[in-house]
Amino acid sequence: MSGPQSPLLSLEEALSRLAGAFPPAASGAVLADRDDPALDRSAMDGAAMRSEDGVCGRTVLGTLYAGDAPDRFQVLPGTCVRIMTGGCLPAGADTVVPVENLKAAGGLLTPLTAPRAGEWIRRRGDQALAGALLLPAGMPHNAARTGLRAQVGLPGPPLRRVVVGIAPTGDEIVAHPAPHQIRDSNGPMLAALAHALGADARLLPPIPDDPADLRSFLEGLGDLDILITSGGVSAGEKDHLPGVLAAMGARILFHKIRLKPGKPMLAAILGRQVVLGLPGNPASSYLNALLFLPVAMAGLLGTAAPDPWKSGRLEAAVANPGDRPMLHPCLRRADRLQPLESRGSADLIRLAQADACAWIEPGGAAAGPVRYLDLV
Repeated sequence: MSGPQSPLLSLEEALSRLAGAFPPAASGAVLADRDDPALDRSAMDGAAMRSEDGVCGRTVLGTLYAGDAPDRFQVLPGTCVRIMTGGCLPAGADTVVPVENLKAAGGLLTPLTAPRAGEWIRRRGDQALAGALLLPAGMPHNAARTGLRAQVGLPGPPLRRVVVGIAPTGDEIVAHPAPHQIRDSNGPMLAALAHALGADARLLPPIPDDPADLRSFLEGLGDLDILITSGGVSAGEKDHLPGVLAAMGARILFHKIRLKPGKPMLAAILGRQVVLGLPGNPASSYLNALLFLPVAMAGLLGTAAPDPWKSGRLEAAVANPGDRPMLHPCLRRADRLQPLESRGSADLIRLAQADACAWIEPGGAAAGPVRYLDLV
């Protein structure tokens, strides 16, 4: 007689374990290499001039564009310099008058109202002074932080796509099925999802239900960063993935979670590769991939894992008589969710018709506020 089963892992704990399997971002601290801006710059297209000259006409000495050295000109009484946004302020000027507030006549530029010192100027060091800490070490990468690193002369992280291989499992999967067999819908579905999430997605041939074949496949993952399998992770006689991974020395992060559909979900680290073992039923397979694949991709890239949850309102009550939280397919219009009639984790039809899935706690949910996932 078997002993008591361990409590199922919550979705939050499973996601946390997967995220914690990756080292923190190795990015170092980012310091300002010089004042930002390095010189006083114009914030507008217009003219740089002396405010004390008031509204008199000024002789135009020339034009300064962004990137021009400002020492080409010296603004003296009765003169000005045309200046473009980002151009550095020439000596003698203490204000910029926007072009729409200037009148050109008789070879002179005249401000329509008396200019004031300091207007439309980005002062040297307004953003940061040289040596200032701009980002602490260890912050996850993102596009803006890559841009900031470039601004101070530091290299950014290498740009790459996470390589995700998708391999369905099962002897029942064939190209031309008899009534007792099935076509592979999970493989194309998961490849499309991985591609939509920004991965280099590779659809692989189905893996037979044989431990030796499965081990041989796992030993030849090549340049894959993540392997997604569907099927073979539950408690059936042909569900070999957990045992084969354990025999190969993989680090099992978790196996089985408190979620419907998707209870048999498995995540492991095998060498340098992440293995996400998804249940075989299509709704389970898709929803677990939608939740866990972005976390694994973010961990590999050193970026922050996205928060997929949004807030909306159920238009009708949804029953959930089980003891696990449930993701229920819905049609979404703005933040309004109309539940669809679902026939469980094998119901790909209802999943494909849906726009979102609502989180339904055990016991069910009345019409009203709810959190949900958009389907990709």
